Amino acid sequence: MKKDIRSYGYTELQKELEHLGEKAFRARQVYEWLHVKLSDSFAEMTNLSLKLREKLDGEYEIFPVSPVERQISRLDGTNKFLFRLWDGNMVESVLMRYKHGNSVCISSQAGCRMGCAFCASTIGGLKRNLTASEMLGQIYQIQKITGERVSNVVVMGTGEPLDNYENFVQFIRLLTDEHGLHISQRNVTVSTCGIVPNMLRLAEEGFQITLALSLHGSTQEKRRKLMPVANKYDLEEVLAACDTYFEKTGRRVTFEYSLVHGVNDREEDARELAAILRPRNCHLNLIPVNPVKERDFVRPSRENALNFKNKLEKSGINVTIRREMGSDIDGACGQLRRRYAEEEKIVDEI
Repeated sequence: MKKDIRSYGYTELQKELEHLGEKAFRARQVYEWLHVKLSDSFAEMTNLSLKLREKLDGEYEIFPVSPVERQISRLDGTNKFLFRLWDGNMVESVLMRYKHGNSVCISSQAGCRMGCAFCASTIGGLKRNLTASEMLGQIYQIQKITGERVSNVVVMGTGEPLDNYENFVQFIRLLTDEHGLHISQRNVTVSTCGIVPNMLRLAEEGFQITLALSLHGSTQEKRRKLMPVANKYDLEEVLAACDTYFEKTGRRVTFEYSLVHGVNDREEDARELAAILRPRNCHLNLIPVNPVKERDFVRPSRENALNFKNKLEKSGINVTIRREMGSDIDGACGQLRRRYAEEEKIVDEI
């Protein structure tokens, strides 16, 4: 297989071009085509000689992230995209428009092996990790399709980013590099279910990205029922890793909490949550669970969600309920990808 040229950092690409006998400024030109002009082929790089383009084409590949389906919400303009990778695997991304700019939620893996009980992404397990270029490719394709710049990136789609650590870290470096899109690190959020060793590694990277922990349970026992990862990492370990991240980076940690009716939205859950979070400089984001047909979980009513939020606020917790966007399309992570796979299977059987 040819080398993945879009996953090289700027200095790495300079070395690659030097090995091809090219001058350093050629690397700047190629990098700009890949990460500013968002080119998908060497043929488009018209300020390079034909000989160099042929040389690049012989050694390297710009692995495609090809649009398959686009859904647009009639309610709020949210866009959901389904992309096909070079090997046929599918990933989802979401574009959300806010007053402060466009935010894109991307996937970091094709499938997921974390097994969280309420999540559609994990049904069918992990197919493979995404490369740094495939993570970038989702953003680049959305910018090309919409003609709009992305200013905020959330790595919270299908997959566990810290289970794909090396590719994820390279993605952050490329996304925020001054020679490329140069998105501010402070405008990037990564969600993890709590892989403690890699949370601690991330704290040492020197990044200024926001860490969001998928908490979902107010005690170790409750968390274990919803999240298999809790069988490996105790809640106290996970919270300590969050504290370390804050101490090392100065970045306030966000805690994500999927509200499931009758499972983790009771008064005792609110009390236990408050006890965990009150000592910490953090933000709590409540997420009424998206119904998934393969699961039995039910989202709480709006009134119950607000009551839960009010109990936490009275305990001094900085808390919001995530604004629901794209509710008239396949909004939950993994739903569009899974539906497409099921439809393809039906066609194959016919």
